[in-house]
Amino acid sequence: MKPARIVVLCIAAVSAIGLALVVRAMGSSSNTPAAPAAAAPVEVRPMAKVLVAAKDLQPGKRITEADLSWKDWPVDEVAPVFITDGATPVSDRPATDNAAQKAAGAVQRVAKAATEIAGTGAKSDYIGAVVREPILAGEPILARKIVRAGDSGYMAAYLEPGMRAMAIAVTVESAAGGFILPGDRVDVVMTAETNRDGVEGGSKSKYVSGVVLQNIKVLAIDQATRVGDDAQAVVGATATLEVRPQDAVLVAQAKSEGELSLSLRSYADTAGPSGATRRPTPAQSRPQAVRIYRGGAPEVVAVP
Repeated sequence: MKPARIVVLCIAAVSAIGLALVVRAMGSSSNTPAAPAAAAPVEVRPMAKVLVAAKDLQPGKRITEADLSWKDWPVDEVAPVFITDGATPVSDRPATDNAAQKAAGAVQRVAKAATEIAGTGAKSDYIGAVVREPILAGEPILARKIVRAGDSGYMAAYLEPGMRAMAIAVTVESAAGGFILPGDRVDVVMTAETNRDGVEGGSKSKYVSGVVLQNIKVLAIDQATRVGDDAQAVVGATATLEVRPQDAVLVAQAKSEGELSLSLRSYADTAGPSGATRRPTPAQSRPQAVRIYRGGAPEVVAVP
C-alpha cells in the first residue's frame, strides 16, 4: 500500500474517533435536567362582602331576606357608600407615596361616616326596608335608594300606590286590648248616639253601632311600624290605617259622628273584600215619634 493512502486512512480514523467523542459528549449533556424556571408571583387581591340585590327591585317593594345577598368585591373597588359585612376593613389599601396615603386617609374617614349612617352592615338591618329607586340584580344596595323603618319618608314609601294613611285615636279597650300589631287586618266600628236631642216625652238616649270599614291594614301603632319578634301586644294612642282616598273621607266623617273602635280579624279571614261597607247613620237610625191619643190626651211614643 502506498504511504499516501496510509496517511489518508489514519487521518480518517482519527476524525471518526473525534466525531464519536463529540457526539457522545453532546448526548450526555442533553440528558441533564434543566433547572425549572421560577414561577411568576400571583397577586392575591383582598376581597370584601358587599350587600347586593338578589333580583330586580322596584320602587315600593318591601325588602325580604330573599331579595338580598352578599357578593365578593375587591377591597380597592369598594365605594364608601357600599354596605359591607364589616369582616374585611375597606380602608386597608396600599399607599405608595404621601399623596396616596392622604387619599387613603380621606377615603377611610368617608367610609367611617358612611358606615355610621348606613348602620352595622348586617343583612337583617335592611329587611323590611322599602325601595325608593329601582335596583337591578347584582347592584350594591345604597342607602339613598332605600328607606328603612324610622327614616324620614318611610311611611310614604311603604304605602301601596293609590292608598292613603289615616290615623285614628285608640285606647286599650278600642284596640283589642293592645293585641293589634302593625301589619294586622282590622274592621273599623263606629258607635254613635242616635237620640242626642231626645224625643219629646223620651228620657233615654240610644246608640247604634256599625262597621264603617272592613279588612283594613294597620300600618303603625303610634310611630312603631314593626315590633320585635317577642312582642305580643302594643299599647298606643293612635293607629295608622291604609285606606283608599274615598275611604279616608268616610273615616274623617265617622270620627266626627261617633267613637271608633278596631276589631281584629283572623289571619284566615284577610282574603275578603276591603274598604267601606254599608253602615247605619245616626239620621237613618233615629227613632220615629208616634203621637197617640188616649182619652183625648196626646202621648208621644218613640218607635225604635
